[in-house]
Amino acid sequence: MNLQLHLCADYTKFAHNIILIDNKTDLGKLGLTPAITAEAQSFFKEKVNHIFQQLFEGKSISIVKVEENKLGHKTLEAARKAGHAINKFLNGKKIKTASVYSSIDNTITAAFAEGVVLSNYEFLKYKTKNKTEKSLSALHIDQRNADKNTLAQITNTATAVFFSRTLVNEPLSYLTATQLSKEISVAGKKYGFKVTVFDKKKIEQLKMGGLLAVNKGSVDPPTFTILEYKPAKYKNKKPIVLVGKGVVYDTGGLSLKPTPNSMDMMKCDMAGAATVAGTFVSAALNKLPIHLIGLIPATDNRPGGNAYVPGDVITMMSGLNVEMLNADAEGRMILADALHYAKQYKPELVFDFATLTGAAKAAAGSVVTPIMGTASDAAKGLLAASGMAVYERLLELPLHDEYGDMIKSEIADIKNIGGPEAGAITAGKFLEHFTDYPWMHFDIAGTAYLTHEDAYRGKYGTGVGVRLLTHFLKNY
Repeated sequence: MNLQLHLCADYTKFAHNIILIDNKTDLGKLGLTPAITAEAQSFFKEKVNHIFQQLFEGKSISIVKVEENKLGHKTLEAARKAGHAINKFLNGKKIKTASVYSSIDNTITAAFAEGVVLSNYEFLKYKTKNKTEKSLSALHIDQRNADKNTLAQITNTATAVFFSRTLVNEPLSYLTATQLSKEISVAGKKYGFKVTVFDKKKIEQLKMGGLLAVNKGSVDPPTFTILEYKPAKYKNKKPIVLVGKGVVYDTGGLSLKPTPNSMDMMKCDMAGAATVAGTFVSAALNKLPIHLIGLIPATDNRPGGNAYVPGDVITMMSGLNVEMLNADAEGRMILADALHYAKQYKPELVFDFATLTGAAKAAAGSVVTPIMGTASDAAKGLLAASGMAVYERLLELPLHDEYGDMIKSEIADIKNIGGPEAGAITAGKFLEHFTDYPWMHFDIAGTAYLTHEDAYRGKYGTGVGVRLLTHFLKNY
């Protein structure tokens, strides 16, 4: 259920009150009875980041303590997780409306509200039985603790994250490459950005050899979707281009994946496309003054029909010949054509997002996103700062020349896979061949889809990258 944020003049008029505190808060000044104050003081001597609940004058009082940290971004993350905890409590009690009063910094209060909102996502489209919807629909924040613009940005960005999550959570039985393009087109009309979709005939005319090769094993056609957000007053002289891997399902092709813990989750292999689409929703809703282009090559990867085989040589849109030695390294094949296509925009900066390699997940797990590329130190620094601010942290990997040697082919220009070492980096090195502009590659294989609940990130599709890019573009 979508959760609305409102400002209120008197938080005490609501039946369910939330009070935010930290280590410095004087509980005696919160207006509670001496007995409840003493009980709360005793509770928080032993508990940190927990919720103290009590009835007071017929109302439900939840006192939430946010643990302070010398590192500000960790305090904000503690606040978001506290927001997740209170969200579970309120929904568990079937509460629809609650209020918030904060005795701590308004920035931390905003992070708490963000955690509450992001935790309210649910994907119930295919539930016909045991369909338990979340009850919480409104959170009223004391007007001394927030402002209208901050609450609007939290709501807008959450809407975009939820759009991204839902795309990732949709199964292939619904979300084919064609349907993905339709979903993005509908979003463009709804939120205010332009969408152009190339069909298979147009893709063939453009000679996008990588995308066409991966699609050969499927009965469903590929698509290539172009998004453009260009507000009246934008600040960048040249566009920023976002590229998203849109493999709507990945069997591994003829290099077939095992099913348990691998193929059974591969509806998420278009999470890069979802990141890009979600970012456009956020940019439009938040009215960011940035000219953006989005490129999404999309197909499923199957072993049927006339599927390409290991040993085949594919001529890419750029004219480069690629020896395909692993059909499960398909993401880089379709991204390569998109990265080459991006050159026509003479972009200021290009980011690509892809669930690209198991090696990235093995190296960094679901905690951080490995990145690599040729962007300026200033852009990398701003990315790192945004990653910390929204707690979607980044790990930069090198792109040394030696990694390029690992993908040299004896019969073609390059091959689509290296050896057993540095798999995430050699994938990035492959993509670098198709760029001639400042560029960063984000391998979100570990952070885009979770098989366990992780606080406000939830379970399954996380919408990773949308909040990161929103923060980055706002401060670019």
